[in-house]
Amino acid sequence: MNRVQNPYSPGAGAPPPALVGRQQPLEDMDVALERRLIGRSAKGIMLTGRRGVGKTVLLAEFAARALRFGYVHEHIEAGDGVDFAREVASAVRRVLLQLEARQRRPMARAARIQVRRALGVLKAFSVRLPQGPEFTLEVAPVPGPADSGDLAIDLAGLLRETGEAARALSAGVLLTLDELQYLAPSDLSALIVGLHRVEQAALPVQVAGAGLPSLPGLLGEVRSYVERMFTFVDIGALSAPDIAEALSRPARDAGVHWTDEAIVRVGEASEGYPYFLQEFGKTSWDVAPGPSHIGLSDVTQGIPLAEAELDGSFFRVRFDRTTDGERAYLRAMAHLGPGPHATAEVAKAMQRTVQQVGSVRDSLIRRGLLFAPRWGLIDFTVPMFDRFLRRALH
Repeated sequence: MNRVQNPYSPGAGAPPPALVGRQQPLEDMDVALERRLIGRSAKGIMLTGRRGVGKTVLLAEFAARALRFGYVHEHIEAGDGVDFAREVASAVRRVLLQLEARQRRPMARAARIQVRRALGVLKAFSVRLPQGPEFTLEVAPVPGPADSGDLAIDLAGLLRETGEAARALSAGVLLTLDELQYLAPSDLSALIVGLHRVEQAALPVQVAGAGLPSLPGLLGEVRSYVERMFTFVDIGALSAPDIAEALSRPARDAGVHWTDEAIVRVGEASEGYPYFLQEFGKTSWDVAPGPSHIGLSDVTQGIPLAEAELDGSFFRVRFDRTTDGERAYLRAMAHLGPGPHATAEVAKAMQRTVQQVGSVRDSLIRRGLLFAPRWGLIDFTVPMFDRFLRRALH
């Protein structure tokens, strides 16, 4: 169907599969955004799940909805080795400059003063960062709220001043944070303390975060009251009806339909994970001769093409960063099949003890390739990674 734009291609404009069947967290976010603007309490939303389930897509949809409510939005990517304090400072700077830009409209003097004060607090905060500030603000630093040198105290002060500035403008702030499992415990603790102070002051600052399945445990370890602050939403594979809708809807809008057999086959091949559904849908569309349907033979031809694309990008980029020892551990897991696996079984497959391979396992967890569903078990964070490894390490 090369004469018609592939609706499964990035940027094609079709709703991504990751949003199918996710109505509840979207509704929860709408309610939270409304409550924050009227000075009511609301829980933050934490999305957890393996890679490829659509957590980042949902964060982007949260941001789009927040903008329609009159919020300003900024995003922080908490990758491995990221200086969290600097990332927060940069995000808050962008938020405050967006709020300051509203001075082009009629603004009460008190609101203007509050925004400038928040910028001064940010300048004082940034001066305390290692190697000094990374940006210039044409305001005098405001000492006191966020320059103690204790990140938890300072982040609480900075977020509170930001929230006060937003409230003075009858606006809200949405912060989205991805890959939170990479943050150090001290950074996670500071973030929770800061957001807790904002919540106590009923300020219009809403947060949505995302991370691997280990995230709830990591947050619970640093602060005991996280369950009162956040709604944890586990994002997994799509159900059979949602798989059918995710595949059918983009094609239907182009006047093309999928046969039931083709949908079932893509569901099996993708295991229902939205990112893979989109890839298998894309290649099936490309090979289908058209003009009006995609059948089982099209999917059969498209699956190897999609797997080759995933192997060369989605899977390979993660695998290539591993050491020889880590690859040996991954190879042992792959030969055991889909996880989770007992750590003792993996060690046995390597002809080692659990203690001997413990440091390798921990390294793979830090890299975000593995997670521990519970004590004594280990699993891949990337769905279908075992299948890729058997292809790559045959």
